Parts: sequence; C-alpha cells; structure tokens
Amino acid sequence: MSKNIMVVDDNADIRNVVVATFENEGWSAVGVSDGPTALKKLEDLRPDLVVLDILMPGMSGIDVCREIRQRSSVPIVFLSARDEDVDRIVGLEIGADDYVTKPFNPRELVARAKAIFRRTESSGNSVSKTEIGENVLVHGKLMLDVERFKAFWADEHIELTKTEFLLLRTLMRQPGRVFSRDELMKGAYDDGMFVSDRTIDSHIRRLRSKLAEIGADPIETVRGVGYTLGELA
Repeated sequence: MSKNIMVVDDNADIRNVVVATFENEGWSAVGVSDGPTALKKLEDLRPDLVVLDILMPGMSGIDVCREIRQRSSVPIVFLSARDEDVDRIVGLEIGADDYVTKPFNPRELVARAKAIFRRTESSGNSVSKTEIGENVLVHGKLMLDVERFKAFWADEHIELTKTEFLLLRTLMRQPGRVFSRDELMKGAYDDGMFVSDRTIDSHIRRLRSKLAEIGADPIETVRGVGYTLGELA
C-alpha cells in the first residue's frame, strides 16, 4: 500500500536523499525545509509519517513535534545528531515515535518506517478474551476498534497517538491487572525499541489528560509497580 511521507530538514542534501529513498520504495515523499512550512502543509498533505530533523533554525523539531501533536496523531520519526540525547528523550516524551541518529543509513530509516507501519496496521490482528467480535475491546463506556485504530468514550471519538493507543490497548486486554512499565513498553513498542520509564510515564500522563477531557479517568497508578485499568460503569 502506498504511503505519503513528509520529510522536514533544513539540510537540502539530507532532505533530498531521504525523499529519494522513500520514493524508491514506491511511496510518495515531500521535502520541506522548515517547521512553519511543514505545519502549513500538514493538513493538505495528510502524511502517514513525518520525518523531522531536531535541530533546525527558527523553529526546532521539538517545537514542530509539539505543535503537530496538538493537531494530529501521525507517526513522527526524529533525525538527530549523536550529541542530541536530551533532545531525543524530550522528543519521545512529547509524542515522537522513533528516532534515527545521524549519520544514518537511509535503509535504516526505511526499515524503521516499515516497522511503524506494521505496528499500526497489524495492531488488531491478535484477538483476546476481552474483545467482542474480532477487533473491538470494550471496558465500560470505553471502546477500542483495534482494526481501524480508533478509540471511543460513549461513542465520542478520542484522538490518540499510535503509542497512546497501544498503551491503552495493552491495559484494556486485561482490566484490573497491574502492568509494569517494562510490560507496557513491550506492548507499545513491539519492534524491540527501548524507552525509559520516564517516557512511558509521560505517554500515560498525556493519555490520562485526553481521557479526562471527555470525563473518563480509568487509569490508576500502582506506586512502585506500574499502571492498571480500573473499573468503569
């Protein structure tokens, strides 16, 4: 299936190489040189993936990522230099899905993009005892359509990022069970990617905030252990 990708990097050489690499995969790729332009094009392009350089003049990739997350749950992969560890961590905490360190092999970037697409597209393939039908999880008024990657509270759609959705899916498969941060990481990053406990906490905090906005507060913290999905009416 064809994918639409936006590549945001102020370095024209890197931008052009990444665009060409994606196009060689049969995907559509558009290069953008700065953050403000990327934000303007986001609605029109409706990309399946955004590849975003962290250090850009004017508006940094961190700021662009933060702004995108106010509008969209599109997967984001950061391009970062080796000395940008702190920025990478911040990026993951505010909603990025992965990162590639410069200098990088363009094929690695393609592999990571494919892993993200597989994770998104196959998230509903495994059926658990708590599902109704084949691809729906229900817990009280909370419902996940794992095939369409959509979440609802009392029929009201909840806009979640891919990582937030997968975390909620993991919790909803076994309501009442306490999941450690390591177990939640494996549920949300099934390609083996490692993230810190702090990153998991940050994703859970944003997920809770979104649920609270529509009147739901089902996720409970079990101190020293992890998180669980509490009872709902």
